[in-house]
Amino acid sequence: MIMNSVSVKNITKTYGKKKETVTALQDISFEVKPGELFGIIGPDGAGKTSLFRILTTLLLADSGTATVDGFDVVKDYKAIRQRVGYMPGKFSLYQDLTVQENLAFFATIFNTSIEENYDLVKDIYSQIEPFKDRRAGKLSGGMKQKLALSCALIHRPVVLFLDEPTTGVDAVSRKEFWEMLKRLKEQGITILVSTPYMDEASLCDRVLLIQTGKILSINTPQQIVSDFGKPLWGVRANNMLHLLNALKGMKEVENAYPSGSYHHVIMKEGYDNRLLQEKLSANNTELEIKKMPPTIEDCFMKLMRL
Repeated sequence: MIMNSVSVKNITKTYGKKKETVTALQDISFEVKPGELFGIIGPDGAGKTSLFRILTTLLLADSGTATVDGFDVVKDYKAIRQRVGYMPGKFSLYQDLTVQENLAFFATIFNTSIEENYDLVKDIYSQIEPFKDRRAGKLSGGMKQKLALSCALIHRPVVLFLDEPTTGVDAVSRKEFWEMLKRLKEQGITILVSTPYMDEASLCDRVLLIQTGKILSINTPQQIVSDFGKPLWGVRANNMLHLLNALKGMKEVENAYPSGSYHHVIMKEGYDNRLLQEKLSANNTELEIKKMPPTIEDCFMKLMRL
């Protein structure tokens, strides 16, 4: 039987005391298979960072158990810290050290060297190596991201935790970063990556959708979308705010929300787009209604209402 790379059972975490408590994680359970690229998708405040800090032994849960590479996050924290790489959401390297000094420092902490594991970080580090003498604090967002990933990988971890690694970087850097993750996955590293960007879910093998500390769904992106189960309509007109208010005022509409250049609309059972056309055409110019394929974001919006 193959051991899971990560196993989480009934983890709960709260902050504060007595009446002012905030529940960050509510009875969370899931498993991640070896070599999997596993996405944890949710908005700010969903509990993603708390979960990662528990799994990397930086935070204690109130209840529940978790293992990483077969080691308990409480009893075996020292062993786990040797086996995982962690890239926090906030850039946390030494701003006054150069690129090369930061990487050498992290290699030394883990009793290794840049030369020994250079093959693992070569594809990433080679992109910033021309700036190896530049201080980390002077790097662009995308270059900081690559340096932080290199430092998280330099000791050859078996499980890699990346907390919102693409937040605040440009679209090109986001695309490059996911291409780097695919190449790392090919080397057998298990990767857990959290993100608030719903469009990044399709780049993962499986995803966990989380909101206010509760799991909404765990499955492949394709299966989550196929489970949407209801017709989805895209509606737009000349005055989009007026249109949205009209949609939300219709008793036949189950949900309506902005999505790109359209408002996405889910009708209640027994109603379809013909009713939308009838009720909206009189008071909306340039009205357009068309059937839309559901996305992960649409699934998230639907699951939030259950």
